[in-house]
Amino acid sequence: MATAAPVKPAFKPFVPATESRPELTVRALLLGAVFGVLFGAVTVYVGTKAGLTVAASIPISVLSISILRAFGRASILENNIVQTTGNAGQSIASGVIFTLPALVFLGFDLEASRIFALALFGGWLGVLFMIPLRRQLIVEEHGTLIYPEGTACADVLMAGERGGSFASRVFLGLGIGGLYTLFQNDNLFGLWPGQPTKDFDIGKESHLLKGGSIRADCTPEYLGVGYIIGARVAAIMLAGGVFSWLVLMPAIYFFGSHLTGPLYPGTVPVGDMSPSDLWRTYVRPMGAGAVAASGLITLIRTLPTIVSALTQGLKKGGGKLAAARTSRTEHDLPPSVVFGGSAVLIVLMFLFLQFKPVPGAYVGPVANAAAALLIVVFGFLFVTVSARIVGIVGSSASPVSGMTIATLMATSAIFLVKGWTAPAFGALAITIGGVVCIAASNAGDTSQDLKTGYLIGATPWKQQLALMIGVIVCIFSIGATLNAMNVGLEQFQRMQKPVAFSLNALPDGVQSKGYFTRDSVSLSSHNTDNQTKEQLIGTRQYILLNAIGSNSIEDGKYLYNPATGQIEVQWIQGIGSEKAAAPQGRLMATVINGILSRKLPWTLVLLGVALVIVVELLGVRSLTFAVGAYLSIATTLAIFVGGVMRWMVDRAMIQHAERARLAANPDVIDPDTGLPVPTSVTPALDSESEISPGSLYASGLIAAGGIVGLLGVCVRLIEGVSEQRGGHWQLFRFDVHNPLHQDWVSVVMFALLAFSLYYFARKPLSQPKA
Repeated sequence: MATAAPVKPAFKPFVPATESRPELTVRALLLGAVFGVLFGAVTVYVGTKAGLTVAASIPISVLSISILRAFGRASILENNIVQTTGNAGQSIASGVIFTLPALVFLGFDLEASRIFALALFGGWLGVLFMIPLRRQLIVEEHGTLIYPEGTACADVLMAGERGGSFASRVFLGLGIGGLYTLFQNDNLFGLWPGQPTKDFDIGKESHLLKGGSIRADCTPEYLGVGYIIGARVAAIMLAGGVFSWLVLMPAIYFFGSHLTGPLYPGTVPVGDMSPSDLWRTYVRPMGAGAVAASGLITLIRTLPTIVSALTQGLKKGGGKLAAARTSRTEHDLPPSVVFGGSAVLIVLMFLFLQFKPVPGAYVGPVANAAAALLIVVFGFLFVTVSARIVGIVGSSASPVSGMTIATLMATSAIFLVKGWTAPAFGALAITIGGVVCIAASNAGDTSQDLKTGYLIGATPWKQQLALMIGVIVCIFSIGATLNAMNVGLEQFQRMQKPVAFSLNALPDGVQSKGYFTRDSVSLSSHNTDNQTKEQLIGTRQYILLNAIGSNSIEDGKYLYNPATGQIEVQWIQGIGSEKAAAPQGRLMATVINGILSRKLPWTLVLLGVALVIVVELLGVRSLTFAVGAYLSIATTLAIFVGGVMRWMVDRAMIQHAERARLAANPDVIDPDTGLPVPTSVTPALDSESEISPGSLYASGLIAAGGIVGLLGVCVRLIEGVSEQRGGHWQLFRFDVHNPLHQDWVSVVMFALLAFSLYYFARKPLSQPKA
């Protein structure tokens, strides 16, 4: 006789469904909106620089617990609304920085209205499409899909409800990291160098390792990111950087330094290039090929999960949606909101494409309607996939980039068949891919937030409404931050060798954009000291040229002097520079440009593909290595230091736990080896995660570096506006010849900051009451 399958006990949330507590309050929404704006901006700043994003729900939760407690007794459901609203900023920002910087690389401006519209459409699609999936993914598969970030956030909220304080460690990281950044950042006081650098050139005749360089961007946000991602991931990233900067670039110089002319895609001889020039010209195309290949490999690897997500969604998604729900914890926003909102978004997307087209890419109402429907189809597909995958592997490992590449490849292939191959159609393709990427990214974090709500007993429709409000609020800061970084980190440099052109016969891939609109610009030197400036007056007489896929000059913007008939100045945009490489955006532009123009340096791209294959054959997940190979070693080396701190803290905790175990059980010895028997160490060590002292302090460092770093960008913008209006206001900065402006001082100060992370990561938090 067959035995009946055991019945799973009914799940009981922290707050019973029969109990009503303050939840969707005005103060919770306002505080969540503030955090959404703040962490959205920080994610843009850190993500464009490091190519990585860090979940914001944990630090928002711990800060909310402390702040609301100061204003009286706060409900755990209120704190959950704060983190739900605020986390929308981080998730939308992640989708934006993965795609929309490609507009810069394709030669277009970052229009605030375009960023606002695409972020709004994508963010709301991610929330709306997740609503009908909530019951299946969050409730019915509660024991199968763990949603690690959502579960950890619920643990934090429940611990905060019981008592204890976590926020002090975050505030400590904010204070120390902010003070450090004020003096380290060269946009602010610049007391010591922000990036110690050693360019190699050993021997007067042999020039050993010339072309290679070691540098570190000694910022608190990179240190914090490295700690959170751990030593192994940070080491793999650094391995990619070492390969590019200490193997590939010296090899390029060794084989190419004797050439008298430029080596494609370079426009000046290799022997005249600095390490930064070699990285920008040769390493970035190879790195883009590596990231694209690894992203596709990741997507292929997850195909079984994708198929499972779609089939299970079709089987289970509709059956129980119409069932009557009387419990507070079962109330979602009604289907009329889901379907009506989706229909409204399709109409708004169509109107946006129709009346705000990409300049030079107007395709008519039929094509715009098809594009709007294409966005919804791809959006629903990848929202479903993303929401399930993050339940298994977490948001940070979700292959959103791979899904976006698939969308862009399909869209670009359609454009190619239609003959829409002008650069403007590349911007139209990224418009479609950008909305899909933002929707998939936001759906992943939305599912984590709904998991948190399910565990603590939140009301789903209130969370869903808070998410939609958070989307509206955060997109203002995201677009403003992206534009501020593009302008605030820009540089103008004289061409090392002016290039002669005729405006009447511009080379293929070079377009005239009319007269430059500024009266003057500050020219930076080609060395690493960007504080050395030269003022160029009368720049309105120059013609602005844009190069994409030209064999005569590398991609970018240039100032052409009609009086001399030469390109004299290169305009290096902030997005895409060494300080804000935006690797995912470069990847998207590479995919689009490769399909539409077919004028990529394919040799370098395929070298990156081959490199990824080698890494995969070695048994290493290639995406992390590929991102490290693309980024500047200044980024990966600083992140690696944070990873080393994590390894040291973990080792110290294990040793401490083992000493405590031996003191309590000195006779537990393995009879075969004569060594102590290892046991489970301590609950604090076993849960070394987002709620550990080190990760909370690291979150504070990340927030401090982002906030104060953005302050420095804003200062540069204000100085630029003052300069354009004939003023001379400048923030006080220490002179570059002051005694502390030495590379060794920068290394020592960064080592002290790293030690503070090591120290406070081992210092226990105050424990909650039983």
